[in-house]
Amino acid sequence: MNHSLSTALLTDMYELTMIESAFETGRAEMPSVFEVFGRRLPGQRRYGVVAGTGRILEALEDFHFGEEELQYLREANIVGERTIEFLKNWKFTGDIYGYAEGECYFPYAPLLTVVGTFAECVVLETLVLSILNYDSAVATAASRVTIAAHDRPCLEMGARRTHEYSAVAAARAAVIGGFVGTSDLEAGRRYGISTIGTAAHSFTLLHDDEDEAFRAQIRTLGPNTTLLVDTYNIPTGVEKAVAAAREAGGELGAVRIDSGDLVAQAFQVRAQLDELGATTTKITVTSDLDEYAIAALNAAPVDSYGVGTKLVTGSGHPTAQLVYKLVARRDNETDAWIGVNKRSESKISRGGLKVAGRKTDVTGRATADVIVTVDNFDEGIEYLKEQGARPLQVQLVSNGKIAEEFMNSSALGRAAERHRSSRAALPYSAWRLSEGEPALPTEFVDIR
Repeated sequence: MNHSLSTALLTDMYELTMIESAFETGRAEMPSVFEVFGRRLPGQRRYGVVAGTGRILEALEDFHFGEEELQYLREANIVGERTIEFLKNWKFTGDIYGYAEGECYFPYAPLLTVVGTFAECVVLETLVLSILNYDSAVATAASRVTIAAHDRPCLEMGARRTHEYSAVAAARAAVIGGFVGTSDLEAGRRYGISTIGTAAHSFTLLHDDEDEAFRAQIRTLGPNTTLLVDTYNIPTGVEKAVAAAREAGGELGAVRIDSGDLVAQAFQVRAQLDELGATTTKITVTSDLDEYAIAALNAAPVDSYGVGTKLVTGSGHPTAQLVYKLVARRDNETDAWIGVNKRSESKISRGGLKVAGRKTDVTGRATADVIVTVDNFDEGIEYLKEQGARPLQVQLVSNGKIAEEFMNSSALGRAAERHRSSRAALPYSAWRLSEGEPALPTEFVDIR
């Protein structure tokens, strides 16, 4: 069955039933502020990485309730005709502020702030969280992997280990975290990411021996290709791979090792390549790598890493544990903003519109985050600047109009560069892979 391209039903039912009930109390159109934040960093990591903002804006463009969606809501008796009529004409007309994609973040940071009527904001909850939670989890894992890799290239290879569309999102998030390529062709087409890949063990097993397989691959991809040398015996595979490239008139680009003791294998293969005079041939390793496995390979002569399963599952933490909460609403009588917040044990939130900034010392090293509660976003920005703090949020949507620069073809590259700068400015403790406290303290200020 063909379905429309609308993203409007990528949501939880209670968002629509809340709108239905809010119409009953006359509060559906009440000006409101929703905020995305995390109460903690998953796994006691020392920082998180914001990713997915560009994808949220793409999804917002396609968020509309067409006849197909409305018919489903009627037939399933999800909401009544008053709400159906509202959804029929739904269009987000408010403002959205958010951390610039690629920024490092810490607990209670207002990663995304959605301002509008209750009805137009609440319906975006699941769409926003499903994207930010996954993409930020993958980007954080990618950032930790690239820290462990010490500037050696990291390549995303997890498409076969996750949902087909999650694979595309994971490749994008991985680039923000510092990866330089992906095996996923749709991610390459959609986001302009460099694609990588040559052959699997099945290609070698298709042929009678490695000689035949290696020569065929070199004939089609050239001597600079990467040959997988561990289908049978690694030393024999390396010898045949180098010989096949030289028969074709060149030096082999790289060998890939996908099994065994990778540290020991890397040293042995490097020594063998050098003995064969293939000093320019590089070594890439794969096989269920994560940041800890890569850290253990630091001393080994490895030139690049291919990371799959652990990356696309957030390296043990597949969600960033972000929530979307109402933090302020306009008072009907005074027209003033009223901060609202949960007070239940272990799930406390902070009320009010918030603006975030980062303080640095004279060397440019980050020292603390400042989160200021205000009635007006611009007022918060001015306060932060007066305090010498760099504002962390940008306006993504203004009166319903999406800022194209945060979702165009160059946005991903800028986000990756922003992350490199943001991470580099953190104190050294942030780069540790061990569990610990957030790398930066957070100061809370209320100037209302």
